[in-house]
Amino acid sequence: MIRYLDNAATSWPKPAQVAEAMATCVREYAANPGRGGHQLAVQASRTLFQTRVQLAKLFNIRNANDIVYTSNTTEGLNLAIKGFFKPGMHMISTGIEHNSVRRPLEYLARRQGAQISYLKTEQRGYIDLKQLEQEIRANTGLVVVNHSSNLLGNIQPMAEVGQICAQKGIRLLVDAAQSAGVIPVDVEAMGIHMLAFPGHKGLMGPQGTGGLYIHPDIDLEPLLHGGTGSQSEAVDQPNVRPDRYEAGTLNTPGIAGLGEGVRFVLQTGVEIIHAKEYMLCQELMEGLLGIDGVQVLGPDLGENRTGIVSFRLANADASEVAFILDQSFQIAVRAGYHCTPLAHESAGTLETGAVRSSVGWFTTKEDIAALIEAVKEIRKSL
Repeated sequence: MIRYLDNAATSWPKPAQVAEAMATCVREYAANPGRGGHQLAVQASRTLFQTRVQLAKLFNIRNANDIVYTSNTTEGLNLAIKGFFKPGMHMISTGIEHNSVRRPLEYLARRQGAQISYLKTEQRGYIDLKQLEQEIRANTGLVVVNHSSNLLGNIQPMAEVGQICAQKGIRLLVDAAQSAGVIPVDVEAMGIHMLAFPGHKGLMGPQGTGGLYIHPDIDLEPLLHGGTGSQSEAVDQPNVRPDRYEAGTLNTPGIAGLGEGVRFVLQTGVEIIHAKEYMLCQELMEGLLGIDGVQVLGPDLGENRTGIVSFRLANADASEVAFILDQSFQIAVRAGYHCTPLAHESAGTLETGAVRSSVGWFTTKEDIAALIEAVKEIRKSL
């Protein structure tokens, strides 16, 4: 039996109803949504809308049509960053961003002259709100912040960030890759103008699903141009949402599964999910910190975090440790740089990388105990 502790990459296992909804869609109504008036196409369209409504409820979004489907968080971030940018704009981000934020920003800096500032973070990953205020310029248009680091598991003070942005008239884009479905996300209370999220992590859906919330006052330049099933006579993309940002055929079976995943999260309760993951993380941290030569990254024991516990062993290669955990102990974790070299710079692990374990709703205390014992055995052999 594999003990799965890689939920920050993709949550697994999924609730049974996720697979059932996908299979039902494929068997019974996998027609093309929005491209025909027959009953199967209408049923497919209804599934897309019903899932949007569930997502809007989860994130406190007033109009479900302000949510556009993407294939993952990366696509949503690219649509938001590239679609919002205008020549001469200054944008602010942080020193612990995923490459899905850093690379689009740096692309715009190289190709279109974007001005980018990265906020420094202390070793646990938290930004300094005073520095955020100091970095704001007259031409600052966008602040991009990840809600929780995919390496450190820290949770940024998003409501305070949103308040600063609102006071300065700046738009806020939040990367919710590690927070959606795991900790409360409220776009109204937090002052979030754009929210990029995955379907395959905390929302319990399948891979190849995700979305982007776009505030009704924001008009992004579409990332893709093509068929939408609406206003087909027009040369340009339609202005109506969500069609403007959803060119091409959508992943209806995947979105059907995502809908059931979101329902599972809503019925279980985000706060309850977070409480369980936090408890498991505290047990894991206590065990790891009791092993000589093990360093745990991110917030200290007792501080709030998402379900990520990254660590490194003295005099051990992170990839080798992960390989041994997989092959000798049947424990699945991830090692390396986790697509976030900026966060490794902040944590002081750029030269070594780290082993990342990440819990989920279906993780057990037995999984945690097994990982602790396995790390003890590996440490003894070094």
